[in-house]
Amino acid sequence: MWSFRAWRRQRILAQNPLDPALWAEVQQRLPIIDGLSDAELQRLGERAVLFLHAKHLTALPGVTLSDEARLMLAVQAELPLLNLADLNWYQGFHEIVLYPDDFVSPQRHRDASGVVHEWDGEHSGEAWQQGPVILAWPGVQASGQWDGYNLVIHELAHKLDMLNGDANGLPPLHRDMRIGDWASAMQSAYDQLNAELDANPDAPGAIDPYAAEDPAEFFAVTSEYFFSAPDLLAEAFPQVYAQLKLFYRQDPLARLQALQEAHPDYRTTAVAIPDATNG
Repeated sequence: MWSFRAWRRQRILAQNPLDPALWAEVQQRLPIIDGLSDAELQRLGERAVLFLHAKHLTALPGVTLSDEARLMLAVQAELPLLNLADLNWYQGFHEIVLYPDDFVSPQRHRDASGVVHEWDGEHSGEAWQQGPVILAWPGVQASGQWDGYNLVIHELAHKLDMLNGDANGLPPLHRDMRIGDWASAMQSAYDQLNAELDANPDAPGAIDPYAAEDPAEFFAVTSEYFFSAPDLLAEAFPQVYAQLKLFYRQDPLARLQALQEAHPDYRTTAVAIPDATNG
């Protein structure tokens, strides 16, 4: 059966072929995609091309975007969607704005007693409902490793979360997933993390303490860890890992373990918890 959407997709790919040398270089620069099959890599490359066709990357003064840099960003943006049906998951925004450094953004929060607090916060990324995604270029450049940090995945996880409205840590779940199971796993882990931080704020946590800010940040941070430090996430919060595995339809932990078994370098990779500056 003929499909206009499929025809348009193939037309875009035919008009924007992925340069083999460039694609090989990007794969070398992004350890986070190591261990994907040839078919998965081909699908990821195609989705990255389509992402760059659909989204406009605006580089502010101080940011130089090469073809390689554009493709590296797009690959990380599409990695979470790799095994999901093409349902326009990144709808509601058309632009990614790249800042040369972290930026100050006005913040507003109403506490439980109804008092509104306003302040200026420094961030390396932000995602707003029906607005662009903002990324600090150093954070983008630091992403793509197996180190528990990925600014691109973090901010785009917020966009997935916002498909149901305001970000609250509950993206649209698949039909074979139960909201009760998701809520139980996420809330229990969120409460556990907050209790640990309340007991000892200076203790090194299992994951970035920024996850304790609110349920939306918990989902974004754990999505980062799911793809870039799945071993740490699965050890700290196995039920959260299980729910994200169902949601993203991927198992990065199995991929990392296969890499560790096959390549000695992966057995000694240190995972560092970065400073919490995402939005």
